[in-house]
Amino acid sequence: MRIEELKFEQKASQRIYNDYMRRIIKATASLSKNNQEDIYMEFNSHIFEAVQHNKEKNEIDALLDITEKLGAPEEVLKPLVADKKLEQATQTFNPIHVFKALILNFTNGISYIFFFVLYLFLFGFVFLIFAKIFNPSLVGLYVKKDSFSPFILGMLSPESQFSYQVTEVLGNWFIPIMLLSIILFYFLITLLLKFKKSINQKTHL
Repeated sequence: MRIEELKFEQKASQRIYNDYMRRIIKATASLSKNNQEDIYMEFNSHIFEAVQHNKEKNEIDALLDITEKLGAPEEVLKPLVADKKLEQATQTFNPIHVFKALILNFTNGISYIFFFVLYLFLFGFVFLIFAKIFNPSLVGLYVKKDSFSPFILGMLSPESQFSYQVTEVLGNWFIPIMLLSIILFYFLITLLLKFKKSINQKTHL
């Protein structure tokens, strides 16, 4: 952080302040540097103004009062960090940011649980690609021999294939189709998240 720290006359006050600001840094560690600094500056400003406006109070008392009003950074910043991470994910399309955003927003509504399940499907496609590479004869899209309705997407032993009377229909196209599915799923999830965020912003207006 390049932001200048506040200086206090009493050592105890300085320790309280330093500890509180460290908790803010820790709570916002997953965000971009700009977002971290914005949040840090905002809290720093609140503390500075509160202490300046309460000169008649003991320095420690004034500092404790404002930090108590601001609340524990770990709890107060949780929804803000989740929202900022979601904004970052929808802007960058970075899969790591998307995953972190979903984790942070997991408790913010059933829609995010739905997005998280979709993301698990995406990882399932990745797993199937590697499984196909190492077990090409066992992994694929299996359908009933007398119909084209999908039966299973995954791994089946030769015995199970015979028992269920299924055949693998994608062959060498399995990996390309899985790669295409990953790309489509990923952009669908990210676009839906962006749409969800725009709805959230409208409801807060």
